[in-house]
Amino acid sequence: MATETSVRIEDIMSTPLETISADETVKSAATQMREQNINGIFVPGAQAGIITTTDIVDAVAAGKDLSSATVGDVMTAPVERVTTSLELGEAAAMMTTYDIKHLPVIDEHQDYVGMVSSTDITQALS
Repeated sequence: MATETSVRIEDIMSTPLETISADETVKSAATQMREQNINGIFVPGAQAGIITTTDIVDAVAAGKDLSSATVGDVMTAPVERVTTSLELGEAAAMMTTYDIKHLPVIDEHQDYVGMVSSTDITQALS
């Protein structure tokens, strides 16, 4: 039987990795989040990032014109990331240290393969 300390990110991460282009509109990102029932989408590219519901709320609060804003305008980049083999507790500590709720996951080849959220970690620990 697995103990909490032996649970790895690959055991709880969400796959497939939902992605969106930095050139897409913020509205497209919000629509994709609603349709997929998720709170964060990975933004691939040379300057990889993530757009979350928090990023969108912050943009609204800052008075950004979301009718023309792109994902690249409001996303968080660069983004912290974790490996599939990282233990659950280490990912939780990273989230606490950096005050973040989502971490893209890379495999041994440095390819992005999933996303882990604070909700995933909470469910795994309960």
